[in-house]
Amino acid sequence: MAHDKTKEEVIEYYQSNAQVGLTCEQVVQRQKEYGKNSFIVHKNKSLWTMIKDQISDPMIIILVIGVLLSAILKEYLDAGVILFVIMFNTLIGVIQQFKAEKTMEALRKLSDPKTKVKRDGIIQEIPSEDLVIGDLVLLEAGKYVSCDLRILKCYQLQVDESSLTGESETIEKNDTYVYQPTTMIADRKNIVYASTFVTNGKAEGIVIAIGMQTEVGKIANLIHETKEELTPLQKRFQLLGNWLGMIAVFICILLLSIGIYQKREIMNLLITAISLAVAVIPEGLPTVVTIVLALGVRRMSQMKAIVRKMYAVETLGSIDTICSDKTGTLTQNQMTVVEVACPFSNMGASNHLLEGMCLCNDCYEKEQTIQGNPTEVALIHYGKTFQIDKNYLEQMYPRVFDLPFDSARKRMTVVNKRKNVYEVNMKGALDSVLPFCTKIEKNGIVMPLSDHDCEKIDETAQKMGKQALRVLALARKEMLTFDESQVEEGLIFIGMMGMIDPPKEEVAAAITQAKQAGIQTIMITGDHPSTAFAIAKQLQLLEQENQVITGKELDQITDQQLLKRLEYIKVYARVHPNHKARIVKAYKELGKIVAMTGDGINDAPALKQADVGIAMGMKGTDVCKESSDLILTDDNYGTIIVAIEEGRTIYTNIQKTILYLLSCNIGEIFALVTAVLLLPSYPIPLSAIQILWVNVITDSFPAFALGVEPKENDVMRQPPRDKHSSLFPKHDTYLLVINGLLIGTFTIISFRYGLNYSIEIAHTMAFMTLSFTQLIHAFNFRSLHDSIFKAGIFKNKALTFVVFFSIFFQMLLSKIPFFQPLLDVVSLPVYGWILVFALSLMMIFINEGVKLFSTTEN
Repeated sequence: MAHDKTKEEVIEYYQSNAQVGLTCEQVVQRQKEYGKNSFIVHKNKSLWTMIKDQISDPMIIILVIGVLLSAILKEYLDAGVILFVIMFNTLIGVIQQFKAEKTMEALRKLSDPKTKVKRDGIIQEIPSEDLVIGDLVLLEAGKYVSCDLRILKCYQLQVDESSLTGESETIEKNDTYVYQPTTMIADRKNIVYASTFVTNGKAEGIVIAIGMQTEVGKIANLIHETKEELTPLQKRFQLLGNWLGMIAVFICILLLSIGIYQKREIMNLLITAISLAVAVIPEGLPTVVTIVLALGVRRMSQMKAIVRKMYAVETLGSIDTICSDKTGTLTQNQMTVVEVACPFSNMGASNHLLEGMCLCNDCYEKEQTIQGNPTEVALIHYGKTFQIDKNYLEQMYPRVFDLPFDSARKRMTVVNKRKNVYEVNMKGALDSVLPFCTKIEKNGIVMPLSDHDCEKIDETAQKMGKQALRVLALARKEMLTFDESQVEEGLIFIGMMGMIDPPKEEVAAAITQAKQAGIQTIMITGDHPSTAFAIAKQLQLLEQENQVITGKELDQITDQQLLKRLEYIKVYARVHPNHKARIVKAYKELGKIVAMTGDGINDAPALKQADVGIAMGMKGTDVCKESSDLILTDDNYGTIIVAIEEGRTIYTNIQKTILYLLSCNIGEIFALVTAVLLLPSYPIPLSAIQILWVNVITDSFPAFALGVEPKENDVMRQPPRDKHSSLFPKHDTYLLVINGLLIGTFTIISFRYGLNYSIEIAHTMAFMTLSFTQLIHAFNFRSLHDSIFKAGIFKNKALTFVVFFSIFFQMLLSKIPFFQPLLDVVSLPVYGWILVFALSLMMIFINEGVKLFSTTEN
């Protein structure tokens, strides 16, 4: 650490020279010792690793065994189709993982490619990556800093550290300060950090850290040390896969045992086992869920929310805690004049106040953008609202003299030639301006400044300070002849302006919506506690000041003590990146589903730690965006609530889709098991290829259509979903089982009826009944509780089209010679079709009866 040492101690410690810098020999030696000023690039997963991750899924392993057994039994068509399903699902999974992390590239962009240094007494410009510890670096306005520096000398140096610390105001640096070792990063005014931006002044400093040892490098390490966790839906899918895998193995062993007891042929038993394994696994499920999520991603992009990680869409619907950065997320990241005070005046902002704040100002306009100190930029913008233009004023009244602002004076004074007089304007902190005043302007009239006036002015300033406003006072006078020694004497007090980085207009309404949806909003910022409290109170996040905790206080409590206080704390102020990640982790340990929003480098580790990381797309840094799951292209906090609403809708639709597909699979299993037990002398009613056709083709399209069901009216009046809740709510599980049994029973009835004519007709009737019952059954899932006639049976046009087209196409299959041997089907007589349709329509009537009975009971 160098912030706790004097300049002389730092120079001696790093064996450098304040006049000539390092020698060439020292540079070569230190490059060997410390390496380049660059970030370590962490390797991404290889393609083979991603493929291995996919095929290690229990459901896929069972299908792989099915391929091997089919090939051994010379059922090559079955083997080929199952293999295609495996490859297709694996491809989808790999594509989702293939987005390589670009965080380190983004970090490298936040330093200028060239840096001015002094080596061997010669000033030269070198590639930033060639900087070494002990180098003497020269800084100037308009440049990014490429390493961590201890300042040796500076002139009016001001640095924007908002992306690193969250501090909304520019920081005035000073080379003379020496701090305690425990001083927070944001309070070390003798240090300049990599990735920050010099807004004003110039400086010389000695390099104290490069690459991964800089503060931003430590953030990079935090990002990569944070392991990405599975989303709630992925965890539920993993659990579902494990259960289905175990069920498949159990049923296959059970049927093989029964078959051996019944003295069936081993070859036929193995074919039956393959069919059962295929029936247990919902092969179309990964594809359906991926496409439903992809459609949700597209809808959200139209709402100005770009999803980087597809499964984050579903997780959004589970969020119950939003940990939000303040600067740039809840606030505009732009200092704004919000209050003007001219005591004893009822005229508001006078021309003298407005013009004086613009003339006593070092901002400049570049490419139609006002640049400079954010506080001074705010004054210029405020002047423009009154048609006062700084450039015009300075052309009319040129500046002839100035005394610049510095940390000792805490004021700035300028002199402009206005016609025949010299106009003096002094701007600064009230306690630095008022002592130079002997008069006061009241409603345009100049009067002597009394003690009562000073008390009134001080009282007004204190009120503004309690609102966490940064207060600047202005005094002025006119001189007939210019005398430098009398410039700051006998001034007239004009008034004050109060500034703050205000909340975005839409944020308050969005926070209210979040509360109604059972979601709490927590503010996390690097800014001062008083500023954070003022903004939080405006947004109704808290009531009491003791609901704010600082980073220093966090360091003094254990994780267990923090967990006990989480429910009460609403604002975390003056925190650094480690704190943010720790806070997010603590909420997750309480069982919360956490979203973290931010726009700065300092937010990146917490974004990675959160269940959903949300970056601001307009003002957010590249590092922040690359660490996120979701990017808001309009930087609108309200878009988060829209995204959460979409996430809840998507989860509900996925839940309907899974219930639908699994009820269909239960029907297939029940049909096969019943046939083996009750019809031991006949072949099984369904082949592996028929089941695959139904699972991949027939079921999948209605499932897609269910996935785009419109949102329910009360979706944002429901509490967030419990992260430990089952994928299948208890009150809906019975639907899963009952419908599965119905599908299986109707399939067996149809098969047994077909046996009266021929085995070919029996197979075809079983296949068609299984397909049609499942297609028509999709209508039942338009609503899990209400009658489909109330929900509108044909309201989902996509579902209506898919069901009727699939029925027509399925009937056509039995007539086409190519498909007849492929799917083991034949053309059915009229009486066969009548039974198939009658049994299939029973799915609607029975489900309507169950729903009616459930409604009556409730």
